[in-house]
Amino acid sequence: MKSVLFSRFFILLPWILIVIIMLDVDTRRPAPPLTPRPYFSPYTGGRGVARLPLRRGSPGRRWGKRNESRPQPPPEPQLPTIYAITPTYSRPVQKAELTRLANTFRQVAQLHWILVEDAAARSELVSRFLARAGLPSTHLHVPTPRRYKRPGLPRATEQRNAGLAWLRQRHGNQRAQPGVLFFADDDNTYSLELFQEMRTTRKVSVWPVGLVGGRRYERPLVENGKVVGWYTGWRADRPFAIDMAGFAVSLQVILSNPKAVFKRRGSQPGMQESDFLKQITTVEELEPKASNCTKVLVWHTRTEKVNLANEPKYRLDTVRIEV
Repeated sequence: MKSVLFSRFFILLPWILIVIIMLDVDTRRPAPPLTPRPYFSPYTGGRGVARLPLRRGSPGRRWGKRNESRPQPPPEPQLPTIYAITPTYSRPVQKAELTRLANTFRQVAQLHWILVEDAAARSELVSRFLARAGLPSTHLHVPTPRRYKRPGLPRATEQRNAGLAWLRQRHGNQRAQPGVLFFADDDNTYSLELFQEMRTTRKVSVWPVGLVGGRRYERPLVENGKVVGWYTGWRADRPFAIDMAGFAVSLQVILSNPKAVFKRRGSQPGMQESDFLKQITTVEELEPKASNCTKVLVWHTRTEKVNLANEPKYRLDTVRIEV
């Protein structure tokens, strides 16, 4: 019996030793890396270019969707340019008012500022100001004849006409781009919303103006989307009882009516807006903006007259400061 057990033990012993040796060798092998090795596809564009393994399923279809060209969205329509004509003249508050206006215009997309000085030549103050303003602009100048500088006569007529002439000269020999003209006096305050409203002008658009005509506001009266009258404190019988800051005109209308200008002869004080608009439109064609002319987005604020009673007659300061 013992001989049988010993014989079987010696038969199994070599196999047990072989198993122990194999297990010992396997445990000494280095562990495989935790991060998977990159997969090199035989369909790469060049030697050594790595590609991630294709997912199971329909690999061709998946890669095809990624590589196919997507349809491009249609180009956005061109934003109409707003041309703001601003007459200006030399006075102590000139730079302050132009600064306020420039700070507003910088926040308006696609705006071109036409600044027209009432002077025989461009002033250094305005030239330096525009150079630093960082705005697309045009600097013009034309003097007002002395005989028209009397109190009670219309102001800035020659300057507005110079701006109109520049627009017609620039766009007269080419296809007119979408644009809107707005007369932006430098003594007004403008809401940014106003420029959004006027940019969709098809012919002539109108809206209320605050702090004008001896009232808190003036506005066109609107019924069923049409202007039917005027809420105003001065001469409601005017054909267009509206302030200069209360309307905008399509550039195409300006180009289609080359003789439409602000007149000196035959134009009574306070009637220049009506005399100009009569040449290009009718009341029935006006486009009410600002929620059917129920919101004030521009104010005729005017800067308070500066008190310079203590200013010396001759300059005493050793430093010259531009104000």
